[in-house]
Amino acid sequence: MDENKDSTTSPEGGSGVRQVTLLEHLTELRNRLLRCFAAIGVGFFLSYAFAERLLGILLEPLARVLPEGTGLIALTLPEKFFTVMKLAFVCGIFVASPYIFYQLWKFVGPGLYRDERRMVIPAALASAIFFACGALFGYYVVFPFGFKFFVDYASDLVTIMPTVGDYFSLAVTLLLAFGLIFNLPVAIFFLARIGVVTNASLRKFRRWAVLLAFIAAAILTPTPDAVNQLLMAGPIIILYEVGIWVAYFVGKKKKKADETLPASADAPPDGTKPQE
Repeated sequence: MDENKDSTTSPEGGSGVRQVTLLEHLTELRNRLLRCFAAIGVGFFLSYAFAERLLGILLEPLARVLPEGTGLIALTLPEKFFTVMKLAFVCGIFVASPYIFYQLWKFVGPGLYRDERRMVIPAALASAIFFACGALFGYYVVFPFGFKFFVDYASDLVTIMPTVGDYFSLAVTLLLAFGLIFNLPVAIFFLARIGVVTNASLRKFRRWAVLLAFIAAAILTPTPDAVNQLLMAGPIIILYEVGIWVAYFVGKKKKKADETLPASADAPPDGTKPQE
């Protein structure tokens, strides 16, 4: 067994390796999910104090392109109230995202090598940063183009009067989608570290990745025009290319580390014959 590989200590405190059962994995997953929900709850209460202001910020890209004298409407009495509550919940996810990514990476940590587990905290921070960058890209770049397309598509006989709830659902879907898409290089980094993907395999899969990027853009973008689809497919393709270079440097570093290992690295330190 590779001594760099993580081994689970016995309950008595010894260093022996024991098999972790499926029930123990599920118990750990449950505990980490409960911690994530608790963090989201804290983020929810922190965000609720600013929910009205946050709703104004979320509505601003659409409000800028709506015809003068028009605005968003609420079809039911509690629609705005529930929209504000849902917005506070979504903002709570963004606030707690560093901790959420940390818990997710810690869950997969026992399956990694010891040197790879040192990257859990940097990976959690990188995931949260890329997640926020993806949401900001969607808000500042995609929203103005997409919403302007919808407003300009209306004729003189049709008045655009979107509801608060419908706009919220569309906007949050796009923000979360871009946040997850921007985590592609981080995911590729760890997949390359554990040997699931390589630079060569990613290059070989490139044409399919481009096709899948445009399929995802066609499904997730709010408009059918090519410009808005390119605004989503373009970042996916660019991030995939970044991931190829990330996998290249990870593979190069692993190869260099393997070459520096002594030829007798697998032999026991006392010179005895290893057990079969």
